[in-house]
Amino acid sequence: MTRGEEAVLHAFVEGRRTALFRSAYLLCGNRDEAEDLVQTTLVKVVLGARRHGRLENLEAYARKTLVNTFISARRRFWRREQAYGQVPDVAERLVDSDTGLMVRAALAQLAPGQRAVLVLRYWEDLSVAATAQLLGMRESTVKSHTARGLAALRAAVREEHV
Repeated sequence: MTRGEEAVLHAFVEGRRTALFRSAYLLCGNRDEAEDLVQTTLVKVVLGARRHGRLENLEAYARKTLVNTFISARRRFWRREQAYGQVPDVAERLVDSDTGLMVRAALAQLAPGQRAVLVLRYWEDLSVAATAQLLGMRESTVKSHTARGLAALRAAVREEHV
């Protein structure tokens, strides 16, 4: 890889870190986990760019790597376990009625695939076709994930308002 290509790669990493973090935070719902996800994604992007030479579209490659890394991490068994010091008798209600907090909480309850589709479609503002291509799924699957995910989000937000 030439110095010019290294400079372009470095500029990409520095320039897109914040945008990738925002998407990662919406996917994970946790700041620390989102930072880890972005770091892992950027390492994979840099290694991929060095291994394959110049990548045609670093932005798309980074976005796809972010989503794939998130989904694969959610599939691991140890990610499903959560340790609690003491199991609460009743679930806590959201104290803050801020819409953003409610939406992020509802988003965290969705399946990783649905969450990825909603983040790409509505946060990254990608089309159905672009989302399907990025996730490697059919457009009809993106549409059904979108519909089911939005229905679940609406139900969760309505439940919070009651």
